[in-house]
Amino acid sequence: QVQLEESGGGSVQAGGSLRLTCTASGYVDDSCLAWFRQAPGKEREAVARIDYGGGNEYYSNSVRGRFTISQEAAKKMVWLQMNSLTPEDSAMYYCAASPYLECRAGTWSAGETYRYWGQGTQVTVSS
Repeated sequence: QVQLEESGGGSVQAGGSLRLTCTASGYVDDSCLAWFRQAPGKEREAVARIDYGGGNEYYSNSVRGRFTISQEAAKKMVWLQMNSLTPEDSAMYYCAASPYLECRAGTWSAGETYRYWGQGTQVTVSS
């Protein structure tokens, strides 16, 4: 069983930066880990994904060039560095994971690809 815990959310002004952390427990080798976000009244949106160990990275068009996903495999931690934040980035951010075979079989940006989810951390960007 894999458990995921997000941290690092908070409030920041537009143009600022935040770094989110996802800490995993359980077996996550040969897994992929992703960040999603959901704002009130909006659909859940994939933000980024990294393939554990292999390092392949994926980004949504809305964050590419501003956000960076990275990992520390030994510590079972994945980070999302968010720069040049705008109010449109305000949302609850969720960490998600799945065994790699399931990741390969699914679409990286589809929530149903991921088996495990964290509880989320709130990011609020003010103008």
